[in-house]
Amino acid sequence: MNAIEAMDLTRNFNGLCAVDKISFVVEPGEIFGFLGPNGAGKTTTIKMLTGQLRPTSGKAQVVGCDVVEERQELKPQIGVVFEYQNVYERLSARDNLVFYARLYGVDKMRVDRVLTQVGLTGRERDKIKTYSNGMKQRLLIARGLLHEPKVLFLDEPTRGLDPGVARDIRAIIAELAQEGVTVFLTTHYMEEADRLSDRVAIIDQGHIVALDTPEGLKKQQGDGQSITLEDVFIKLTGRSLYRGS
Repeated sequence: MNAIEAMDLTRNFNGLCAVDKISFVVEPGEIFGFLGPNGAGKTTTIKMLTGQLRPTSGKAQVVGCDVVEERQELKPQIGVVFEYQNVYERLSARDNLVFYARLYGVDKMRVDRVLTQVGLTGRERDKIKTYSNGMKQRLLIARGLLHEPKVLFLDEPTRGLDPGVARDIRAIIAELAQEGVTVFLTTHYMEEADRLSDRVAIIDQGHIVALDTPEGLKKQQGDGQSITLEDVFIKLTGRSLYRGS
């Protein structure tokens, strides 16, 4: 069974087609990079795949669950980490996770395991308001892993972090994939996508314009020359990474 299957997935907003009949498959344990300019349809796609937004047409399954008809069955199977840091800053990291463990119906022993997994042991009893952005991001990933999801959606997990912290987050992501977790990753950092992703899809104006391994994309678009994934991205979209569409 594939981890994710999207079939002609479409979403319209007031006559505007944000995502237009996209189709792709993600295999279990794969890190799947989903790249595009701002406004290309990345977040809309994630919201449909996680059952937060109903598709206008088309279908999608995640871990075998229809994202519309089986939303309740889907939720325990996935973890979602968005770029905004929505944590309770007056509580400690451990208390944050204990609270969510109760919501998930997860044993509190799991809290200590995920804190260790993301490298927060020793600071777990400190209030979140004393944390750096990188530590908050680690906590968000820990929260997304509490219930041992089969698929983890990461939306810009290293945005705004210093290089050392970003490297540590990337190491956590790679380790998760080695453990069999499927990772659906959006990022504006092309070097990050190149290093981490088994395959990459590039979406532009609601359409998937390329889908292959990073090396495959560079070979296809390089015309015999050595180019970077960022070169591929700009060649296919005609835009810089941070310009809105």
